[in-house]
This record gives sequence, structure tokens and C-alpha cells, in this order.
Amino acid sequence: MATFGNLSDRLAETFKNLRTKGKLSASDVDGTVREIRRALLDADVSLDVVKQFTAHVRERALGDEVNKALNPAQQVVQIVNEELVRILGGEQRRLQFAKNPPTVIMLAGLQGAGKTTLAGKLAKWLVKDGHTPMLVAADLQRPNAVNQLQVVGGQAGVPVFAPEPGNGVGDPVRVAKDAVKQAERAQHDVVIIDTAGRLGVDAEMMKQAANIRKATNPDEVLFVIDAMIGQDAVTTAKAFQEGVDFTGVVLSKLDGDARGGAALSVASVTGRPIIFASTGEGLDDFEPFHPDRMASRILDLGDILTLIEQAQQAFDEEEALKVAEKLATEQFTLDDFLAQMQQLRGAGSIKKMLGMLPGAGGMKQQLENFDEREIVRTEAIIQSMTAAERKNTKLLNGSRRLRIAKGSGMTVTDVNQLVQRFEQAAKMMKTVARGGMPQIPGMGPMPGGGGYGGGKRQASKGKKKSSGSRSGNPAKRAAENAAIASGAAPTGHGSAPAGSGFGLGAGEGSKNAPTEEELASLQKFLGR
Repeated sequence: MATFGNLSDRLAETFKNLRTKGKLSASDVDGTVREIRRALLDADVSLDVVKQFTAHVRERALGDEVNKALNPAQQVVQIVNEELVRILGGEQRRLQFAKNPPTVIMLAGLQGAGKTTLAGKLAKWLVKDGHTPMLVAADLQRPNAVNQLQVVGGQAGVPVFAPEPGNGVGDPVRVAKDAVKQAERAQHDVVIIDTAGRLGVDAEMMKQAANIRKATNPDEVLFVIDAMIGQDAVTTAKAFQEGVDFTGVVLSKLDGDARGGAALSVASVTGRPIIFASTGEGLDDFEPFHPDRMASRILDLGDILTLIEQAQQAFDEEEALKVAEKLATEQFTLDDFLAQMQQLRGAGSIKKMLGMLPGAGGMKQQLENFDEREIVRTEAIIQSMTAAERKNTKLLNGSRRLRIAKGSGMTVTDVNQLVQRFEQAAKMMKTVARGGMPQIPGMGPMPGGGGYGGGKRQASKGKKKSSGSRSGNPAKRAAENAAIASGAAPTGHGSAPAGSGFGLGAGEGSKNAPTEEELASLQKFLGR
């Protein structure tokens, strides 16, 4: 989350200083709490929330649970994580649906908070969940608000109820009441009402929102708050709670680079849970809010569960099984590689997914330099190949590679690199599919791993050993060669028969073979 990037960096730096200490003293805890307080205040978290948060952390950090811990630093991180979860609302809160449809959801908030776009995001999310929502254009004040909602509804594939043109014309309360009746007739199970906002909290806006609530009796009133507006977020939330009241909060613009700590304060100050978070401009950049996962992201502990959920939505299980079968039978082609790339792109922003990994904060520079369009370029190169070339990369001679480069708008070097990466990846995946251990470039062979068949290569490189004597003394060499020809073992220090190890296993009649007395004493020793 870009909004909490600075807060994450400050907290990570604070905890880094703790890891060098085997035991924490009261002064260590006080110093840590002081740094946490500064980090939260710099992130625009409400002062009251910061005081309560740091008091809980200090009390628990000086308690027995840390003193008896094997690693006190990790225990403090765990305490901060749990307290962050608490101020973010504790457990996840889901939407409450009406027993008798339609479920009415009313959106409220200041102008510019992103209510209209969020209405489309929520509608698309509900469609994926098996619902049939309808959008309602009840914002008749802002210029072109009705037109904007119609465009967003078209992008989301959801019908929009807009009987009035807007731009100051029409009664929003009557539109909202008629919308509920229309949803019942058309059998829409969810109604999302987009209400008017203002540049500031005023009595007229509050009265209009309160009248719409009274007329429609919504099951959920969601307060949409801009995560970038700073300390005013708390003031606005309190004003809306007193004037209209709301059942849940939606955080918008969490992908911004402003200090978003005030958003962390809303749930704690108002006592209302954060239900959704908007993480980008696209209609798919919308997700349910999980306090525990958000706390993990802020502390750079990763968000593996959300990452898994996104992957499960994007990847087809049957298709994955087919690819695994092709890998095992060495039939993995560039067509399969292209299909996997397209599924990966369908999972969303790769940069965001990498940011969900634990420790991603330490790779901030690499993530910023990551180019999402690289996948598009790869697709262009593969799609410029013929079906035969995708199936067998060995057909790609110089002239073919030049044609592919011109067709995709890339260079021959780019084509060569793609083919090389594909062949290396396919080779590694085949090894894994067979139960072997792939040999990673730049590293030696893995112990016990099957490798790429390096044994054969080494065997072919080995020179054929001479069966004759290698002694530098001509007389001794002649004697040893004569002994070999007669079938006797050659004399010499350290000589051992073929197949033996460490001079053992010479066979019957060998001078080095143990006697019967030695065997008896050995057996007696082993039976002891």
C-alpha cells in the first residue's frame, strides 16, 4: 500500500534496532514506543488514537509475555501487530444483506472522495459474487454526475436507474424511492444509491442524505472516505456519524502517495468497521478490508492470504493440471507459456502482488523499476511466431528471428533472450515435474538432486584409464605389466582392485584380506 509506505519504513527501522538486543530493558521499550509514536503522528494518525495505541503497546511490552520470550524483539513486533489490528477494527466485517431482497446500500461522503467510481467497483464485485445489482443516480447536484455513473455502470456491466438528467434538476429523494420499487419489479437483489457530495460538511447536504436514508431505509450506509485528506478525515467522519450515521466505512485512494494514517483512525474514533478498500483506478482494484492483513502489510510482514485468493480467481485449476501433464511429458510449448503469462496478467498488477510478499519493503526500488509492460512485449514476440515455431523453438534460425523481431516491434536480441529464458524455464520445470532438483544458474549441483544429466556429461569427459602400469621406472613398469598380464595384482603402495574402496574388497587370496582370527575378534566386538 503506497499510502502507508512511509509508516511501514519508519516502523521497520524501529524494529531493526530491537533485533540486536537479547533482553529488553524499560529504557529500550520507552525508546521503541517513542519512535512508534513519532511514526504514527507523522503518518497523520489521530492524536487520541496514538496515545491509546502507544499506552497499550508499552504496557504489554513491559509485561511478562515479553520478559519470558526467547526473542523479545519478535514479541514486540507481535504486540504492535495485534494493536494495529485492534485500531483497524479487529475482525473483518462483511456486508449485511436483507432477508427479503432488494438489499439497499447507500453511499455517502464528501465530493471528490470517489463515491461514483466506487459504486461501479462495488457493483462489479457483487456481480462476481453472484448478485444482480442496480446503480441509482441520486447525485443530481454535481455536473455530469449522472452521465459519469452511466459510463461506470456500462463498464461494470450493471444497469443504471437514472430517470432525471441531473445538473441541478430533479428530486434525489423521489429518485431513490422509485429506484427501490424498480429493483423489486426487475428482480435486482441489490440497490446501490450514489448520493450527492459537497466540498465541505454543510447542513443542506446532511439534510438531503438523512431524507434519502429515511425514505429508503437502507440495510447498509457506507461512508466513503478519501485516504489522502489527512486529519480532516476524522472530523468529517464524526460529522457524518452525527448527521446521517453510517454502518461501515470504505477507504478510497489507498494507492496514493499521501500520508494515509488518518484513515487508520476512522474505525477507532467512530466505532464503525472498515468494510472495503479501493486500491487503484480500475474497477477491479477493489477488495474487502481485512484488519489483520492490512496490519501485516503495514509492518512489512506480507499478505499471503490475499495473494492466494487473487491467484485462485485468476488461474484455472483444470488448465494448471494440463500444463503439469505437458511438463511431465516434455510437451510444454510457447503456446502454453503464453497462456500462463496471460493468466498471470489477469490476476491483476504483478507489482502489487509482489508487494504482498513478506519483506517486500526491502525491494522497494526494484518494485518501482519493474515494468508491467514486459509481459505485453513478450506476448507480442510469441504471437508473431507461426504455430510450428511456437511448438518447436529449434526451427528459429536467424532469418525467422529477424522476421519475428520486425513483426513484434522488438529487436533480434529481445527474441533471442525470450527463447533462451523459455528453454531454461522449461528445462527446470521438466526436472521438477519428474521429481528432480533443478540446477539453478550460478549455483553448484544440489545434494541428492537429479540435475540436468550432468553425470552423463562428466562421464563422457572422463578419459579412459590405462590398464597398464604408470610407473616412471622402466624396470618396475615392465615387472608390473608382466604381473598384470599373468593375472596377479601389481605390487605397489595403496593398490586396490577395481570396484574396491579404501583398499578393501580385494577378494579371495588377497594379501590384504582379514584372517579367520581377525574376523572372529571383529564379530566378538560387534556382538558386545
